[in-house]
Amino acid sequence: MKLNALQKLFTIVLTVALLFANTAYAQEDNAQVELERLMQQHQGKVIYLDFWASWCTPCRKSFPWLNNMQEKYETKGFVVVSINLDAQRSLANKFLQEVNAEFAIIYDAKGVLAREFQLKGMPSSYLFNRQGQLVSSHNGFNAKKKVLFEQEIKQTLEK
Repeated sequence: MKLNALQKLFTIVLTVALLFANTAYAQEDNAQVELERLMQQHQGKVIYLDFWASWCTPCRKSFPWLNNMQEKYETKGFVVVSINLDAQRSLANKFLQEVNAEFAIIYDAKGVLAREFQLKGMPSSYLFNRQGQLVSSHNGFNAKKKVLFEQEIKQTLEK
C-alpha cells in the first residue's frame, strides 16, 4: 500500500520521537519536537490532531466538543492533541481563559507544523489510528461536521 504524504510525515515524526523518547524537551519554539514527544507518549491510541488559532471563530465552538470527545472516549484509547498557530502566545492564553481546553496544547508560533501538514483552513484536524496511520483529515467545524467526526472516531476506535 502506498502511503500518502501525511502518513509518511507521521511515520517520520513517530520514528524520530522513538529515538528521542528518553530526552526531555520543553522548548516553546520547538513545536515539532513537542509533537513527536506527545505522539510517542500516546502511541497505540487514536489521536485527533487539531490545529487552531485565537482568531478562529469555529475553533471556539470546537473546543467544548473536543473536551467532550476526549472525556467520552479516553478510556477506549482516544486522545486530543492541539496545535496553536498564534504568532503571540499571549493571544492563545487569552483565548484559553475564555474557552477551556482539557487536552494537550502545542504552541507553533513559527508555523512549522502548519507548513508540514499543508493546512488549507482553520480549524484543521487529522485523525490517526492506533498504528499511527492517517484515517481522515478535515477543514472547518460546524454542527454537521461534528456528527461525522464523532462517527469516524468511534469507527477508528473499534478497529
